[in-house]
Amino acid sequence: MRSKGFTLIELLVVIAIIAILAAIL
Repeated sequence: MRSKGFTLIELLVVIAIIAILAAIL
C-alpha cells in the first residue's frame, strides 16, 4: 500500500523530528 514512499504518519513523524531539532537549535 506504499504508492509514494511516504505514508501520512511517516510524514508527520519527519515533521515532528524537524520541529524538535529546530527547537534545540
